[in-house]
Amino acid sequence: MNDIRRTILWVIFGFSMVLLWDKWQIHNGNKPTFFPAPQTASAPAAGNAAKPADASVPQAAAASAGDVPGSAPAAAAPAAGPATPRQDVTVASDVMRLTFDSEGGTLKASELLKYDDTTDKSKRMELFEENARRVYVGQTGLIGGNFPTHKTPMTVVPGERELKDGQDSVQVRFESADLGGVKLVKTYTLKRGSYVIDVQHDVVNTGTAPVSPQLYLQLVRDGNKPEHESSFYSTFTGPAVYTEAKKYHKVEFKDIASGKAEVDKSSTNGYVAMVQHYFASAWLLADGTQRDNFVRKVGDNLYAVGMITPVGTLAPGQTKTIGARLFSGPQIEPMLESLSPGLELVKDYGWLTILAKPLYWLLSELHKFIGNWGWSIVALVLLLKIAFYWLNAKAYASMAKMKAINPRIQEMRERLKDKPQQMQQEMMRIYREEKVNPMGGCLPIVIQIPVFMALYWVLQSSVEIRNAPWIGWIHDLSSPDPFFILPLLMTLSSLLQTALNPAPPDPMQAKMMWIMPLMFSVMFFFFPAGLVLYWLTNNILSIAQQWIINKRMGVPPQFNLPKFGKAAEGK
Repeated sequence: MNDIRRTILWVIFGFSMVLLWDKWQIHNGNKPTFFPAPQTASAPAAGNAAKPADASVPQAAAASAGDVPGSAPAAAAPAAGPATPRQDVTVASDVMRLTFDSEGGTLKASELLKYDDTTDKSKRMELFEENARRVYVGQTGLIGGNFPTHKTPMTVVPGERELKDGQDSVQVRFESADLGGVKLVKTYTLKRGSYVIDVQHDVVNTGTAPVSPQLYLQLVRDGNKPEHESSFYSTFTGPAVYTEAKKYHKVEFKDIASGKAEVDKSSTNGYVAMVQHYFASAWLLADGTQRDNFVRKVGDNLYAVGMITPVGTLAPGQTKTIGARLFSGPQIEPMLESLSPGLELVKDYGWLTILAKPLYWLLSELHKFIGNWGWSIVALVLLLKIAFYWLNAKAYASMAKMKAINPRIQEMRERLKDKPQQMQQEMMRIYREEKVNPMGGCLPIVIQIPVFMALYWVLQSSVEIRNAPWIGWIHDLSSPDPFFILPLLMTLSSLLQTALNPAPPDPMQAKMMWIMPLMFSVMFFFFPAGLVLYWLTNNILSIAQQWIINKRMGVPPQFNLPKFGKAAEGK
């Protein structure tokens, strides 16, 4: 009979090697072999980022997913008369500082004042950007005729540009000239404490004939991952579309480029978004508003996601107003849930959502009481260990029994090493006599794996952990330990845990039991400190529980140190 445990360990080892190889490929700038990264769009040449072009104006007809217009309307030209000077306009609330381009009233830059830059703590986090390195902008305009678009020069209405003490909101207003018998007025309103921008579009028919324009709202960005994001763990960067019919759907840049992207084209609810690690932006229309969703490639390494909604027929002199909201901020679940159904899904837990959401809720509640995210992680792992105490106790009790009979197993293997069939029969006889199940230590632990995987994704995706300090040298739980103290402790704890486990009877299997934790530890040197703290805490509590159970069962602590070379062969 084959050794079942050996087979399981080899499967785990093989899978670990696959994961490590993929991470190594990504780290060296290559494509992963087995698990494609969520983002494969090529980066533009240095200092030559793609620029928004006229093709970024959507077609007047309902845009189909992945459709790149062959002959998009030309950018609207300004009305006859003196040219409107182009300028940048900055407006700030207590949580955001936004910069608009007077050409089309486009949102071209946003600073999140409560969040530091990833590498330079003296700077604020920038989400929207338009410069030589990045393109990420929010645009709106009218189609269906030669109407004002996001390429049309606009006049900035004078007014306050910064939220003052005692004020609840601040506005900036852009007005286009009469173009094609239509004038477009955009009003952006920032509210205190909010990452939602209210965007009011006043469409005025200044001509002598009825018009039926359509309003488009879109997010345009390059296909590169955010700068300074670790290659040792992958997070999704790209567009997403949500409707009640098809729910949350991520769209990869490579699928847009190849024309394979599919989204729910027509709906009366939902949103379109651009997602990246920790942050997101999204256009929101009121439920019940008809809209056509689209994703498109609009330039070299430049992609758009958006929606088009009819304004309706305007008689001469008539004005219609369409309100929209633009979210631009951190992926804080309670806040996202309050803004729009399904918006919290931009914080993506994948197939583990059903487990991850209650874990996130519990972690948040612990933080309200403790006030420190590092200690909240420790407390959450402690509560999980308590919840699984009896399940773990069964596993460690089985391991203790295996360790107690291990000398007898080793002696038998040495005695019958030239008779493998008899060796297996004798081993099974010993297991039956001692009432030991070789799998008894594995199954209880396997049951817990989805829970701890879900907690891993909670910690990796929660923006609350970003820039959050723990103790001493750990000033940011979302960044690697600067002195590698936590990874070293995690490695030592993994080796200690291996030493406390019963030594596998097969020498090669015993070697693998020591090599595997060392291999996994390499990745942890590049993981965020919060994730390493979670694994370290889990290891320490597991060691403590295993030690107590071993002593209770009369199995003295013994360290099964590895044997290599001739010692491993018994020579």
